[in-house]
Amino acid sequence: MDASKLRAETLAVHAGWRADPSTGSVAVPIHQTTSYQFRDTEHASALFALQELGNIYTRIMNPTTDVLEKRVAALEGGVAALAVASGQAASAFAIQNLARAGDNVVSSTDLYGGTWNLFANTLRDQGVEVRFVDPADPEAFRRATDGRTRAYYAETLPNPKLEVFPIAPVAAIGREAGVPLIMDNTAAPLLCRPLEHGAAIVVYSATKYLGGHGTSIGGLIVDGGSFDWEAAGERQPFLNSPDPSYHGAVWTQAVKPLGPIAYILRARTVLLRDLGAAMSPFNAFQIIQGVETLPLRMPRHAENAAQVAAWLAARADVTRVIHPGQQSGEARARADRYLSGGYGGLVGFELAGGVAAGRRFIDSLQLLYHVANIGDARSLAIHPASTTHSQLSEAEQAATGVTPGYVRLSLGLEHIDDILADLDQALAAAAG
Repeated sequence: MDASKLRAETLAVHAGWRADPSTGSVAVPIHQTTSYQFRDTEHASALFALQELGNIYTRIMNPTTDVLEKRVAALEGGVAALAVASGQAASAFAIQNLARAGDNVVSSTDLYGGTWNLFANTLRDQGVEVRFVDPADPEAFRRATDGRTRAYYAETLPNPKLEVFPIAPVAAIGREAGVPLIMDNTAAPLLCRPLEHGAAIVVYSATKYLGGHGTSIGGLIVDGGSFDWEAAGERQPFLNSPDPSYHGAVWTQAVKPLGPIAYILRARTVLLRDLGAAMSPFNAFQIIQGVETLPLRMPRHAENAAQVAAWLAARADVTRVIHPGQQSGEARARADRYLSGGYGGLVGFELAGGVAAGRRFIDSLQLLYHVANIGDARSLAIHPASTTHSQLSEAEQAATGVTPGYVRLSLGLEHIDDILADLDQALAAAAG
């Protein structure tokens, strides 16, 4: 069957795999191996010269991981994907595949705290400047762009601010300048397909909704295949000039017989090869199990989140609810434009009592788990001002949407009445 005509529910179960050719296994096997036998020296030579794609070493590729990559690429409408050890590795690789010391990236201010720290400190120490701009004004990306801007970066449904990013206008500004938009779609799989709105690259923390069960760390980078890297010319030197780390290959030329995969192939054969942030075959297997049920889980996450948001909005002890369904004006319009089938499984809210109230709320939960994660089958909660964002300055916390009394919920698959009962008693405790 033509995979391009299949719906998401079918792709989530079938894309990239039918059965094992040697055993007939219908379930994807865990290929727990480091190395692969070459047919002969000619075969080995073709693989290393990129004349043929195939397995060389599990640090670079693995048959189990390959199924996961193909499946997520199909769900996103991309041409290829690369699985890596974590979502943080995916974010870092997505930038490092384009930018070197002296280059810069323009990023939305609305970011997960770990990504903010990666951009503001670690990449800066490596010589890559990240310029933060307010996504409320897409033209801010154009104003921050100069001759050494290599990429734009944003989150579809930013954690914790939860205001949907204006994908199409920023992507259009970037394509005009030869700058690709990289979208972190971790919080909105299936609900949004950023490539359809002009994004060039999509990244995921597969640890979250893709895996869905809080068992395995992983990340993914998806290449949309529609960005014209060759036309960008000097704007994208990593892909248009000889690469000394791979025998002087010019990636936009070397991969033409293989398809429009210059970006993702360089990420695999240079960054993954040299830095080694490989996903284990077992984690790939676990995440494949999660992807198979993703179309069933995402509507339930979204439904529970919407009911919790409405319930919180009616309470006097909650000063503000942060959820796309509770927004108005341009923020709500963007949510309705880019999200379909629900507004995601995350809800934020503010308590007037600040840090002390936030701590009391968290410490009183009995059903929800207090963990640094989202996208689990279980409902989760965290107080970012005292955990994930505590290393940021007050100004940086405010820029990412965190206030002292802000609490973030990731709604799981439990019955809504049980979730609300736990929230009710924890809010009573928070009031003191």
